Amino acid sequence: MARAIYPGSFDPMTLGHLDIVKRASQLFDEVMMAVVANPGKAPLLPMEVRVNLIEEAVREIPNVKVGSFQGLLVDFAKHNNVSCVIRGLRAISDFEAELGMAQTNKTLLPELETIFLMTKAEYSFISSSTVKEIVRLGGDVTKFVPSVVNDHLKRQFSRGIS
Repeated sequence: MARAIYPGSFDPMTLGHLDIVKRASQLFDEVMMAVVANPGKAPLLPMEVRVNLIEEAVREIPNVKVGSFQGLLVDFAKHNNVSCVIRGLRAISDFEAELGMAQTNKTLLPELETIFLMTKAEYSFISSSTVKEIVRLGGDVTKFVPSVVNDHLKRQFSRGIS
């Protein structure tokens, strides 16, 4: 069985993330979207909320699972018996950082491969950082995130996001 991990902070999940996981699900028997805790960032959404929103957004894709982890991706991959990492690329600027991470992971776990998928052109400008900024400034992110994420952000924002 070919299994892959699609790791990220997904804070929040965007339509670009959804596009990548849908396409990866056609290439692998199972894809796990793995929400990573990044202690160096202040998240907009708690990890549990991100996991729940992703589960809802991908529930129609039967071979996509959702999990979370802290620590090294290579340890999570080993623990879950996964030998492939999926990473999305929006622009050439993404490639440089992603290449460095892929090479580091390959050094730490030689059997771990990384596959890069280019986002569709219509999603190439969307980033979680941009979505967070729009939300914090009271803007509409309907065109950038799955509907379940949009609904949650509207409810959260109406109570005030800091």
